[in-house]
Amino acid sequence: MTLRGPGGAAPAFRTTLTTLLSHWTRRPSQLLALIVGLMSATALWSGVQALNAEARGSYARAANSFAGGGLPMLTAADGGAMSEAAFGALRRAGWKVSPIVEGWVELHGRRLRVLGVDPVSLPRGMGLDALAPGGAGTGDGTPADFLRPPWRMLIAPETAAEIGVTAGDAIAPLPAAIVSPLAGPGIALMDIGAAQAVLGRPGQIDRLLIAPGLRADLPDPSAVTGIALINRPPPARADLDALTESFHLNLTAFGMLSFLVGLFIVHAAIGLAFEQRLPLMRTLRAAGIAAGALALALGVELLGIAVVAGAAGLAAGYAIAGALLPDVAATLRGLYGAEAPDALSLSPWWWAAGLGMTLAGAAAASGGAIWRAARLPALSVAQPEAWRTAQLRALRRQRIAAVAVAAAAGLFWAVAPGLLAGFALMAGLMLTAALTLPSVLAVVLAFGARRARGPVSGWAWADARQQISGLSLALMALLLALATNVGVGSMVQGFRDVFHGWLDHRLSADIYLRAEDAGQADRLAIWLSARGDVIAVLPRWTAEGPVGGWPTELNGFTDHPKLRATWPLIAQIPDAWALSASGAGALVSEQLSRRLNLSLGDLVSVPTPTGEWALTVAGIYADYGNPKGQMLVANRALAAHWPGAERLRFGLHVPPGTAPGLMAALRDDFGLSNDQMIDQATIKGQSRAIFERTFTVTSALNALTLGVAGAALLTALLTLGAARLPQTAPLWAMGLPRRQIAMLELSRTTALALMTAVVAIPLGIALAWILVAVVNPEAFGWRLPLRLYPMDWLVLAGMSALTALLASLPSAWRLARTPPARLLATFAGER
Repeated sequence: MTLRGPGGAAPAFRTTLTTLLSHWTRRPSQLLALIVGLMSATALWSGVQALNAEARGSYARAANSFAGGGLPMLTAADGGAMSEAAFGALRRAGWKVSPIVEGWVELHGRRLRVLGVDPVSLPRGMGLDALAPGGAGTGDGTPADFLRPPWRMLIAPETAAEIGVTAGDAIAPLPAAIVSPLAGPGIALMDIGAAQAVLGRPGQIDRLLIAPGLRADLPDPSAVTGIALINRPPPARADLDALTESFHLNLTAFGMLSFLVGLFIVHAAIGLAFEQRLPLMRTLRAAGIAAGALALALGVELLGIAVVAGAAGLAAGYAIAGALLPDVAATLRGLYGAEAPDALSLSPWWWAAGLGMTLAGAAAASGGAIWRAARLPALSVAQPEAWRTAQLRALRRQRIAAVAVAAAAGLFWAVAPGLLAGFALMAGLMLTAALTLPSVLAVVLAFGARRARGPVSGWAWADARQQISGLSLALMALLLALATNVGVGSMVQGFRDVFHGWLDHRLSADIYLRAEDAGQADRLAIWLSARGDVIAVLPRWTAEGPVGGWPTELNGFTDHPKLRATWPLIAQIPDAWALSASGAGALVSEQLSRRLNLSLGDLVSVPTPTGEWALTVAGIYADYGNPKGQMLVANRALAAHWPGAERLRFGLHVPPGTAPGLMAALRDDFGLSNDQMIDQATIKGQSRAIFERTFTVTSALNALTLGVAGAALLTALLTLGAARLPQTAPLWAMGLPRRQIAMLELSRTTALALMTAVVAIPLGIALAWILVAVVNPEAFGWRLPLRLYPMDWLVLAGMSALTALLASLPSAWRLARTPPARLLATFAGER
């Protein structure tokens, strides 16, 4: 039958729901645990998704702003600039082309990309349609403002805030600003005439965008202009997304780990509440409440709690993302050359998705309890089971699940190796270890119990073994957090050590110079060669083009003993430097060798304006943090195959202590600015600062994950505190002081945490190996050596013990202050 009140089923449902909710008023610590679990899971997951969404939105805007909107383009065959006359000749011949010029300026320590376009000839179908006649406009300006003097520029709101520009402001050499999201982050978008003036390149253009729908009978563009032109295919708009996908996947993995750790808290709290409310639910069933109605009431109760906790978690996630976004932007800019804003602007979809994730997580964590409630019989006979038998069954099921997870992860990696498979392997390893942890702890505690001396010591070991079931989820969360700290910490610290040593070798010159143009470069070479305080002048010529379909930098070098002694080669053939200096060989970056599957001695074909250039791979070198491929070739050979190669850069070796004086002389005689010359110490300092900011996000997420694990342990101990009295009251009755019993509680939890830390260390080492040997090469194209830091493990074990100690203090304090009357009351019932 179904219980009905005076008004029917609805009042009965309200009564059922009110009765169930009364449990939380009697045990507020369990309600706090449930809310904290859902809130922390939502906060870290939604915060990571906010960071990813903001960065990806910036990529799309940047792609629209300077990638050409997926249009093909004409460029000079020698890679250099071309005259505006070429644009006019092509337009008269029927070619629908639009000129582009771009370059860089430095403002307040921030490099800003200047992009000049011609709104009149700009093709439709790209992200700059609003600039073309009849377009949507430019925010607080109009296309007419953009076209005519005085020139105006478009700049993104976040970039304007970063360099201190507001609408209408003009900061030399830039024109007045129109603040509009039409410009991508880090870009100053302006009319081509204004851009040429800002960059000091009157009459020059870099490329010509080709509008779709050209006639088939158009004349050859090279014949029309009288210069060699190359018709290049549209740039891949997904390049930036593909390049940074590893970083975003890494953030997502951290977010998911934190989300799962938070759900451990939720699952433990709901499971304990279900067991404590089991007599109450049986009473409701006996009173006539249908099993389905009882399950529905539990679902509605959880839905209300999840909505409240989810809203609070989203607010916390927004704050976390806002705090970490500047460091994420610095990471993307430093490692990938990608622009991201320093402020959040999230869509309603983010809020809806975050709340949906909270509800899904709450449903997953409580599904078992609600299912059991739906199947709860109205009358049931007590079926007590010894805790040992129940625990053995649970441990056996977890071991079987661990074997299944490990087999699935290994099979996935064997069938489809790659970045995603690497993360799957890592997730499978961590989940397998978490499921195995209770069995490992049970074996250790059983070993300790057999060697215990005295009744109190024997009880302590046996009691700790009994508590594994109640604390297993919290200890699993702690294991995952500690292993992540060990693994990621080893990778980051190893990268730090390798990177600093690599910088010392890679940046061996004392001063680096960049001339404004070829004429100044020639004058600088003559001037430097005549000075007695310059040991060596090493020109560094550069060009860029696709090799094997991948963007590649070609860096020229002048053979010198200092360069041979310091350049960081990973592998080389005999006489690698001599072969490269002759123009027949090349040194290639590790990224390029992995991307094109190149080995020592292989031939690599480099497309150049003069034809294909066949080079032997003479050596492979580390090139950390470079999103492109790179090759080191002889300067003279580069100039022969690439006549338009840039010849503006120099590396100088000078006697110790003479660099400041030489730089002052360069300022006086050539007017070189600070961005045209930089000393070794400064560039190393800047590189190291970028590196440290790069891993700030990782360190912050590590700390947050460990904090959530500590919260899981705290809430588990708080929820189990009341249930501990039947185990501890007999000790007090036999004469053990309450203070000593409380100390035993502290010792038990701290010992379990230390055992978990011991298991976490080898798990963290395995995680570090996967990161440096599997994930890192797949994500970035270069591999780091695996380095171990035992002192860091000791510190982390200490942190684990301290976390457990702090988490168990409230329960121990409450036990030490429990009145004797309450301890005696535990003997009143049947126990």
